[in-house]
Amino acid sequence: MIARVQSYALSGLEGVPVTVEADVSKGLPSYEMVGLPDTAVKESKERVKSAVKNSALDFPAHRITINLAPAYVKKEGSSFDLPVAISLLLAYGVLEADVEGMVFLGELALNGDLRPVTGVLPSIISARDKGYKKFIIPKDNEKEAGYIDGVAVYAAKNLREVVDHLSGFAPMPIVPVASFAAKAEASKSAYDLAFVKGQDMAKRAVEVAVAGGHNILFVGPPGSGKTMLARSIPSVMPDMAFDEALEITKIHSVAGTLGEDGIVTERPFRSPHHTATTVSLCGGGNKSVHPGEISLSHGGVLFLDELPEYKRSALEALRQPLEDGVITISRSGGTVTYPASFMLCASMNPCPCGHYGSKKRRCTCTPNDIRRYRAKISGPLLDRIDIQVEVDGVEYDALVAETVEESSAVVKQRADSARKIQRERFEGSRVKTNAEMGEKETREYCRLSKQCEDVLREAFESLHLSARARSRILKVARTIADLDLSENIQPDHLYEAISYRTYGAELGDIE
Repeated sequence: MIARVQSYALSGLEGVPVTVEADVSKGLPSYEMVGLPDTAVKESKERVKSAVKNSALDFPAHRITINLAPAYVKKEGSSFDLPVAISLLLAYGVLEADVEGMVFLGELALNGDLRPVTGVLPSIISARDKGYKKFIIPKDNEKEAGYIDGVAVYAAKNLREVVDHLSGFAPMPIVPVASFAAKAEASKSAYDLAFVKGQDMAKRAVEVAVAGGHNILFVGPPGSGKTMLARSIPSVMPDMAFDEALEITKIHSVAGTLGEDGIVTERPFRSPHHTATTVSLCGGGNKSVHPGEISLSHGGVLFLDELPEYKRSALEALRQPLEDGVITISRSGGTVTYPASFMLCASMNPCPCGHYGSKKRRCTCTPNDIRRYRAKISGPLLDRIDIQVEVDGVEYDALVAETVEESSAVVKQRADSARKIQRERFEGSRVKTNAEMGEKETREYCRLSKQCEDVLREAFESLHLSARARSRILKVARTIADLDLSENIQPDHLYEAISYRTYGAELGDIE
């Protein structure tokens, strides 16, 4: 007898339907699995056999053939354990049930318990879009599945519960739909700009960066507050809409980094160590293709502390996703495209000892030391960082002063107002922030008066700027104008935008 059960595989963030076919026929006992399974899928034979027996169910002592269709799609992971077990029980006649229109996902323990698997959220969303309405998943995956409406999800603790549910002996309750708004309201960042003493210029730069979606670089000596400024950025960024949260959660579900809430309620803040490899940043693997730090930062902040200490190849890999907002990874296991629309925030010392240009301590580095240190960051990458701001240490009196600093909530209101202007400006197009403007949008929305053109020409020539740097200055100036609720870019807006590029223009000019 042949039985068919529906399951799902993943290609990137998109689900691929997989039909699990089981054939139990007379002959010498054997157990074959075909359909391009990887090692984890092949090993399911032993897990399924033990799980069925330890669930007090009969396991067929016949010739068993399992086919995972379509055969040209590589099957990975342990999520096929449950559908394989159910198809076997149906084919052998131990279970009689109508499983048409149902999707099964889950890994089996040897005692029959169901263990959580990765990628449940994107799998269910893809299956729902294909018309499937009923799903049976492990109990530990129910929270992430609870945010998907329009489907009936059943969460089981073990194989026996699934069998009893399908046979009608003990139906399981449908997982209730959870409220994202309540979760998002309860989450709050532990970092706030109110905790950052002094550094007014740097905090202003953060406001401009968030308002326009610009990348930012902090340059300053150790202990000047660069990391605290960076960690405060998510508290200034716009609140996530439910659709955006689902997209971000998909990535974390595939990567297996979801928290207990089952959904991402705060904007991601990823801070990989400077020893991170290119693969860990970009994603990939030897065979399968997994999301890296770039994709896990989607919708949030990728913070690279001590930027010059990262491998050159890893930093250069950032250039394409910074431009396109996606990253395409090609491996022997296939080609996958992951979202990678993030705000890059980086920090670095001005020199190896960290005190070049500081008013508080004397630099001990030679000019050649400083040139070599700064040369670790390529010009093309630096060009893609719109805002480059220098910070210095804070005086003791400023640190202990009782002055109330402006909170992130206040700064966020201004940034949100600027973002609203941009949404209305770019309505109906793929562009959402000033930083994403292409040449067409820049020409249309960043028109300059003759006075402004003269200012920019002088800066272009005196600072030896590139064409890309000129475009970035225009985009930042447009954001500053939006913060000022100005329809047109004014000279003051340009001067501020240019001030955020002077560090990059000085690289290599140290005497």
